[in-house]
Amino acid sequence: MAATQPASSTQLVWFRNDIRTLDHSALSAAATKGPVIGIFLACRDQWRSHGHGANKIAFLHRGVVALQRELAELGIPLLYRDIGSFDAVPKALLTAARDVGAQALHFNREYPLDERSRDEKVAAEFTRADLAVFEYTDHIAFEPSELLTGQDDYYKVFTPFAKAWHQRIGGEQLALRETPSRQARPDVSGDDIPDLPSQDRSEIVPTDSSRNTENSSDDEARWPVGQEAAADRLARFLQQRARRYDNDRDFPALAGTSELSAYLSVGMISYRQCLQAVMANNGGHLGDGDAGLTSWTNELVWREFYQHIAVGFPRVCRYRPFKPETDKLSWRYSDKEFEAWCEGRTGFPLVDAAMHQLVATGWMHNRLRMVTAMFLSKHLLLDWRRGEAFFMRHLVDGDFASNNGGWQWAASTGTDAAPYFRIFNPTTQSRRFDPDAEFITHWLPELAALPVKARHQPSPDQRRQTGYPQAIVDHRLARERALEAFKNLG
Repeated sequence: MAATQPASSTQLVWFRNDIRTLDHSALSAAATKGPVIGIFLACRDQWRSHGHGANKIAFLHRGVVALQRELAELGIPLLYRDIGSFDAVPKALLTAARDVGAQALHFNREYPLDERSRDEKVAAEFTRADLAVFEYTDHIAFEPSELLTGQDDYYKVFTPFAKAWHQRIGGEQLALRETPSRQARPDVSGDDIPDLPSQDRSEIVPTDSSRNTENSSDDEARWPVGQEAAADRLARFLQQRARRYDNDRDFPALAGTSELSAYLSVGMISYRQCLQAVMANNGGHLGDGDAGLTSWTNELVWREFYQHIAVGFPRVCRYRPFKPETDKLSWRYSDKEFEAWCEGRTGFPLVDAAMHQLVATGWMHNRLRMVTAMFLSKHLLLDWRRGEAFFMRHLVDGDFASNNGGWQWAASTGTDAAPYFRIFNPTTQSRRFDPDAEFITHWLPELAALPVKARHQPSPDQRRQTGYPQAIVDHRLARERALEAFKNLG
């Protein structure tokens, strides 16, 4: 922070992955200091370089349009600048601040390495210009430096992190930030938000266009935008699914998850809103009480844990494994097998159905994210980074820290890594979590004519009859190959 502000001076609020007006730390604080003007910087070149594809970019764009309407109800104009990359951010913000006569900039912190570097440069630019900068903790409950081990180190394992989180969480971290009252509209006009360029509006569909693609992955009906849509999705989850979450979340044919990840990833809803809703339905508790609600709370804590990992172990932001010794793993390189995985042609029905779900909807059930990631990294022994990038390119809820953390867990290179000898058998997973093959036949309708038991692992003749591909790898042999590769690290 720099400079002393005049009383009731204009405040510029920089929105990033926090596109809401409810429970917004930076917006709430800025409104106490003077009239507010909002700004959003579209950095599509940077987003693409970070791996985000059309689904996430289009969802974020629609969300910013909704944000502009929500801000207008408070008398707050929203400036919009299309600037390409993070390198252009400091100058763009300083120019905007001078154009509107703002004396201070407010924003909520972000934690991956490039974002932290960008924000440091912004703060330095404003300090040189003798303008104030205010940064806030908003995406997570604790700053990474606030939640450390007894040796003042960053946590490397989730369970002790979660224990410390639950012990420390309190009113300061849970209190909802006040929504600003409607202000007299400043003598500044908001900007028209242009349509997305064609490359960011293109639909991503399966290679086989005859597949059940349902709606576009960024369809309004599937992913409606705005803070009201996010709050409605949270309310419906708590009313209809949450108390069965601990069990139902593992069954992809059931509507058992919250499907709030996309909204959390761009900040259409806050973690505080989610936790307050949990406590309201769980007798004021987060760490005990209803098993479904406490289990879902832990999923929110996992999201925070991975943000802390991005700060404490920045190598994960540089395409390096969390476990340095696994950097020596001898990955195989087979474009043919990678393409079969991407296109859902591995010959393992649960894996293929999950990949079709991802490509068609921009989302994948959480258990299936583990199954498909482990299949690529263990069965095929292909570099997890290729799969991580493919997911980011398709996911509407793409979040670097969570996606990287999940992939490294599955590949046994990360925090809380599955032991290298734990290798999910996709057929066993299928029989256990999709026992009637409902999910499989939804995405692989050619298998619907087979007896239920056969849909999990069709015979060679059944594959030829239905046109479903032969398995590209033998589970037993693949497992032995992966075990050998990891043993060689020692």
